[in-house]
Amino acid sequence: MFGVMRVLVTGGTGYLGAAIVRALHARGHRPVAFARRASSSALPGVAIDGDIRDRAAVRLAADGVDAIVHAAALVSVWRPRAQEFDEVNVGGLHNVLETARALGVGRIVYTSSFLARPPAGGARPMEANDYQRTKVRARDVALEAARAGMPVVILVPGVIYGPGPATEGNLVGRLLADHQEGRLPGLIGAGRVWSYALVSDVADAHVTAVERADVAGEYLLGGENAPQMRVFEIVRDLTGRPVPRRIPIPVAYAAATVAEARARWLGHPPLLTRGVVDIFRRDWSMDSDRSIRELSYRITPLREGIRRMVTNVRS
Repeated sequence: MFGVMRVLVTGGTGYLGAAIVRALHARGHRPVAFARRASSSALPGVAIDGDIRDRAAVRLAADGVDAIVHAAALVSVWRPRAQEFDEVNVGGLHNVLETARALGVGRIVYTSSFLARPPAGGARPMEANDYQRTKVRARDVALEAARAGMPVVILVPGVIYGPGPATEGNLVGRLLADHQEGRLPGLIGAGRVWSYALVSDVADAHVTAVERADVAGEYLLGGENAPQMRVFEIVRDLTGRPVPRRIPIPVAYAAATVAEARARWLGHPPLLTRGVVDIFRRDWSMDSDRSIRELSYRITPLREGIRRMVTNVRS
C-alpha cells in the first residue's frame, strides 16, 4: 500500500481512536472518524455519526476507503446488560469484516487488547469480566479471518497511557487523576508488572500497519514492563506526592463483593469488581520485539511518558 489513503477509523473519538485519526492526518492520509457522536469531535478529516452495531451505517462510512482501522470497543468493567459487550466487541468486528469483504477493502487493522491474551506465564486467556471475555472472542474471530485469507492485521496494545482525558480507555490517567485528587484508596497488585504503551506510539504503529503491505499476523504493542507502583514512584519524583498504599488482595476481593452487590441493587456500575481484582493480581508483561522490527514501533520510556502526563495535568 502506498500514497495517500482514505482510512476509516471506527471508534474514532475514543482515547486511542482519536490519536489514530490525528496520526493518520499527520502522516498525510485522509481519516474518516466513525462514532456515535463523531460530528462533534472537531477531529481532522471526515466525521460520520453511527453505531458500530449498525452494519448499514458501517458500510456507508466505509464506502470508498482504502483501509479500515477497527478500534471501536465497549471498554467498561460492568454493564447491567452483559449482551452489550457481545454486540459491540464481537458483533462490531463481524460488521467490519463483512463490510470489508463486500467492498473489497484492502487492509483491516484490528485493535485487540493485552487482556485478550494469556497473562504472563499463563497458557490460556482469562475471562474475568464481560469486557475481557468478548475481547478474547473477538481476537479469535480476527485470527480466523486472517487464516481464511482476509487482509487482517491484529495489533495488541499493552496498558495504553498518556496525556488526555481520564476516560475508561485511559486507565492510568484515571488512576493518576484519582491519586491527585485524593480519591485513590490504594493500589491492588502494586508489585504486578504491566506493559505501559504511550498512546502516541500505539497510534503511530496503527498507521504503519495500514501503510505497509508486507505486515501480517499479530503484533504486540507493549512498552516498558514495570510494576504498577513504578508509575506512582515516578509521579512522586516529579511532584513530591507520596505513593499510594498497597491494598491486600483479600481486602480487595471483599470490597469488590460489596460493590457488586450494591451495583445489582442500585443498577449503577460498581467502582470495583472481583474480575478486576483477578486481572490486577496477575502480571501482564509483553515482548514487542517483532513490532519494533517490522512496524518500526518505538517505545517511549515510561518516565518520559509519565512526565508528559503530569505536565498535561498541570497545564
